[in-house]
Amino acid sequence: MATIDTHQHGAPSTGPSTGFDSRPYHERYKAASHFRDREHEFDAVKMGVWLFLSTEVLLFSGMFVAYAVLRFLHPEAFVNGSHYLDRIPGLANTIVLLLSSYTIASAVRNAQLGQFGKLKLNLLITNLCAIAFLLIKFIFEYGPKIAQGKLPGKLFHYPGAHDPSEPLWWGIYWAATGIHATHVIGGIIMISWLLVRANKRHFGPTHYTAIEGVALYWHIVDIVWIFLFPLLYLIH
Repeated sequence: MATIDTHQHGAPSTGPSTGFDSRPYHERYKAASHFRDREHEFDAVKMGVWLFLSTEVLLFSGMFVAYAVLRFLHPEAFVNGSHYLDRIPGLANTIVLLLSSYTIASAVRNAQLGQFGKLKLNLLITNLCAIAFLLIKFIFEYGPKIAQGKLPGKLFHYPGAHDPSEPLWWGIYWAATGIHATHVIGGIIMISWLLVRANKRHFGPTHYTAIEGVALYWHIVDIVWIFLFPLLYLIH
């Protein structure tokens, strides 16, 4: 809805606007000069996001292949190692990420419908879920394991180890969950950026590309965890 700038004198001009445009950012947003229009920009950005996500899939695919090969070569070490993991924190993190996947998808829909209050709420819940994931990971998993010496490679010094190859298991565990946690931290930074912009009403029915891009990234982070959880915590 158009508003009158109270800092100006007289009636607002009906001609071409040369002063302050009071419309929300998402309504006055114009595509960058090298794009034909908003739709062209949206398609290009989305293609770029998918290309980036394909590299993420390749990264974690390599991790899964390494897991399969090392498990085949050292089955006892992996069986023993998985018994050291507590399923409860892993399950809690799975539930938290599934909830966050729903709320980030809802945030995209809220932006499309112009539901600004719900958009900010769902982005906030998504960020809180991501922070909760990291807190669970560091408090109930990383902290105790570091204290017990369950570390990768030459850093391993757990006195209760049953297999000399167990450092390989912990190498896979720390690499896979550590890289995933790094991606969660990246997600928190991006979602926080979305929240700042959402508070300024930068998003709406005609401009929500950034939210959809971050949502796609976050779904990949969630999907990777859905694979990591059974591989590390459930399979003995």
